Amino acid sequence: MSAEDLEKYETEIELALYKEYRDVLPMFTYVVETERRFYLANKVDLKVREVDGRTYFEVVMGDAWVWDMYRPARFVNRVQVVTFRDVNIEELAKEP
Repeated sequence: MSAEDLEKYETEIELALYKEYRDVLPMFTYVVETERRFYLANKVDLKVREVDGRTYFEVVMGDAWVWDMYRPARFVNRVQVVTFRDVNIEELAKEP
């Protein structure tokens, strides 16, 4: 497989992932962004922890969808993320 073929393949996967995201977005309540991943979830529990003067975040999500083009199954029942970096959680506006 040439570099051009690989780039075309990745572009097609990214487009398919975006279309899937657009289709599943109305099913979820929250958008969660970490330094490594982007999630949609219906349950989010954020805990701020401290160890040896360092603060970290523990995020547990339920009924979630993971933005990851290489993951064969993007819907997951439970996700736990532990990070020392920023976590952004937004509640999505529901359509009337």
